[in-house]
Amino acid sequence: MTTASIHGARDPFGYANMIGIKASDRLELSDKVQAGFPFKAFTILTKSMEVTNRELAELVQISARTLNRRQKEGKLKADESDRLLRFARIFTHAVDLFEGDREAAQNWLSSDNRALKSESPLEASRTEEGAREVENLIVRLEHGVFS
Repeated sequence: MTTASIHGARDPFGYANMIGIKASDRLELSDKVQAGFPFKAFTILTKSMEVTNRELAELVQISARTLNRRQKEGKLKADESDRLLRFARIFTHAVDLFEGDREAAQNWLSSDNRALKSESPLEASRTEEGAREVENLIVRLEHGVFS
């Protein structure tokens, strides 16, 4: 199953479902973020993005020691879950942009982009505001507005 099919118009939370988090509305998803995601969500995203634990941990801003501790505990903290969900959302949007081609999406996400002040979309997405800018860029690209 491709991310695009998971993220179709009927499922606004396809990015959460992609990492094993089920929610029917934003408040339910918010509650799950606050409770902390199971560590398995982190593992699923590393496989989907085809990155190492270390690479995703760096993006999500979790130290190696903390990541090992979370793995043993089996659960992420709320702030870590929130950042993980952000990267799942960005990755899903990028895969949708490239019509299900995960490799093309990953290449785009990892490449410096002039529209993002020469940062890669992944680097820009380290903050919520940066992620919103990446999402805006994806919408512009989907509509043929190059910037």
